[in-house]
Amino acid sequence: MDEAIRKADVLIEALDYIREFRTRMVVIKLGGSVMEHVDALQAFLEDVVFMETVGVRPILVHGGGKAISEAMRRAGIEPHFVQGRRYTDPKTLEIVVDVLTREINRDIVDKIESLGGWAMGLHARTTNCLFGDRIRVDEKGEPIDIGRVGRVKRLDENRLRKLCHAGIVPVIPSICADEDGGLLNVNADTVAAAVARLLRAEKLVFVSDTPGLLRDASDEDSLLSSVSADECHRMIDDGSISAGMIPKIEACLESLNAGVGKIHLVDGRVRHSLLLEIYTESGVGTEIHPD
Repeated sequence: MDEAIRKADVLIEALDYIREFRTRMVVIKLGGSVMEHVDALQAFLEDVVFMETVGVRPILVHGGGKAISEAMRRAGIEPHFVQGRRYTDPKTLEIVVDVLTREINRDIVDKIESLGGWAMGLHARTTNCLFGDRIRVDEKGEPIDIGRVGRVKRLDENRLRKLCHAGIVPVIPSICADEDGGLLNVNADTVAAAVARLLRAEKLVFVSDTPGLLRDASDEDSLLSSVSADECHRMIDDGSISAGMIPKIEACLESLNAGVGKIHLVDGRVRHSLLLEIYTESGVGTEIHPD
């Protein structure tokens, strides 16, 4: 009986959050080793199906960096990165698209449906919803061509909203089309941030294999449970946020400025961390809020 009462208490704690976020759009970026671990991925997708069932409208964005690099090596191509972005020539782009659409995206959609949810992969081989243009990186004041790499500038908002309204979870890989119909490889963090920004989503959630934002990157006990946009700027300036976390946090801050309600960074290795972060008072990751 005590265990049953404890479970009821958990549901009551979640009730206010379920009411608050019902019908709201939440963009979730899946990354890190979570995608390679069957149990962690299963628990994460159970959370996504739960959220949709209780009225949230989740949109799932994913990359697939490790799987892409492995596929490139099998094809005899050594991955090459410029300022954290994969150099993408036509052959590399072909591998990127194949891995993201035929393997990872299809697998995620199938798993969601096996859990009783509805999902649809949105990409060039089904129905594309992301559009953008090519980018170059700057090095010592000179633009460097990194191939078919881009950024998202617009999306098919009407299609995404219709799918969400129908109870279907859109599953979007980190690829967009340019104005000529060609495809571009895009950083998955920036895709998720762009989708959240353009849809003015209630929340943007990054699920990875880190506990959240750390005051000291070498000390997991220095996890910050809540931090403001101003504090994030200060942490970038003093070096507390560095390397690969900088573009992720900058994308978060840009989304907040565009009207996204809050950003969450959670550890997908923790079972049901997504639900714990969204539907409990204490949460388990880092919440980034406007100033």
